[in-house]
Amino acid sequence: MTSDVMPRGRRLEPDARREQILACAVRLFGERPYADVSTTDIANAAGVARGLINHYFGTKKGLFLESVRVLVTIPAVAVEQLPRGDLATRVDASVTWFLDVVSRHSRSWLAAVDGGGVGRDPDIERVLAEADEIAADSILVAVGLAEATRHRDELRAMVRAYCGLAKATAREWLERDALDREQAHLLLATTLITLVERVFPTLDPE
Repeated sequence: MTSDVMPRGRRLEPDARREQILACAVRLFGERPYADVSTTDIANAAGVARGLINHYFGTKKGLFLESVRVLVTIPAVAVEQLPRGDLATRVDASVTWFLDVVSRHSRSWLAAVDGGGVGRDPDIERVLAEADEIAADSILVAVGLAEATRHRDELRAMVRAYCGLAKATAREWLERDALDREQAHLLLATTLITLVERVFPTLDPE
């Protein structure tokens, strides 16, 4: 998106119009707390009538939840497009993708993982928990364990714990400036490879 406000009057297909509204909401919710963003603000930024927000998302909260979901959920296409290769190659590509995404939408992503400043809202916590489950399955695919059935609950638990590390690492880089991108990448890639090569095998010792 090249401007803060989209021009009114442009005829867009419904899917494109919905994505336009969502993109503006993601930006605005990243810039200001949830309570300080109105549906009028979002409609004006997207160049649409406010009624379209209700049409596509129901309520302001519905739009906010979708904004959080799109920011924190790994899309299937990201896994499908990982390069073929050995574990190190696929882990490197996976970590690169993650750091690219969180840096591109840094303020919005940080707001999303914090729940937008609305406290312990059960709907937001559900969206974040669902994203963690999708991430667990996606990472198992990325490291070649998509079909693993033995100890799968433990594997997924360990990967969810790794996801917590990934979020904390991104925060140390983006928010606290305590790590640079290279350090964040090394930490996440090395840890994931160690999990696969040294920790996961302990679940099923010979």
